[in-house]
Amino acid sequence: MTEAAKTYTPEKLLEFEETVKDAFLSGTVLGPVHLSGGNEQECIDIFQKVTEKDWVFSTWRSHYHALLKGIPSSFVYDEICAGRSMMIHSREHKFLTSAIVGGILPIALGTALGIKWRGSSEKVWVFIGDMTERTGIFSEFSQYAIGHQLPINVVVEDNGLSTNSPTQEVWGSETNADGKVGFHRYSYKRTVPHVGVGEWVTFS
Repeated sequence: MTEAAKTYTPEKLLEFEETVKDAFLSGTVLGPVHLSGGNEQECIDIFQKVTEKDWVFSTWRSHYHALLKGIPSSFVYDEICAGRSMMIHSREHKFLTSAIVGGILPIALGTALGIKWRGSSEKVWVFIGDMTERTGIFSEFSQYAIGHQLPINVVVEDNGLSTNSPTQEVWGSETNADGKVGFHRYSYKRTVPHVGVGEWVTFS
């Protein structure tokens, strides 16, 4: 558990966002902001499992994550007012964000791979939204993370929206209950080498 997670309450987190909202409405904030709300307790619960030595990767809506990782609220607030709400970073606190949908995933993946190679006890925590969960980059990310047993934890924060686009309307049902979409798979052993080479070529 991070030290910050021991002290923050849902009310304290929401109070911070209310302060940011007021600053934005008064013209103090020089760039766009994405506010959180309604997920305070869930974030606090997640950060009970995150340690100071772990890495946390977030999105354009990262205020709660930054605060709970231990970045001082004054620093987070100053970054927001300077127009960097969607790009809050702190190497000291092992915290990084990306405003690109899915952009944080390969960075988190590479960090987790490096941790595994070093034999470190650190872990990676990466926060994404439900729309990102349905992208191609997430499919590749999850396949590689699982396939190589990387020390990574994925947290999907599902509010049913990507900005204001309803996830369900964009992607439809998550199930294939009616069986209209067919998936087929078979296995075989190849017998012919690569054309023009005369021998098997393996990329590793």
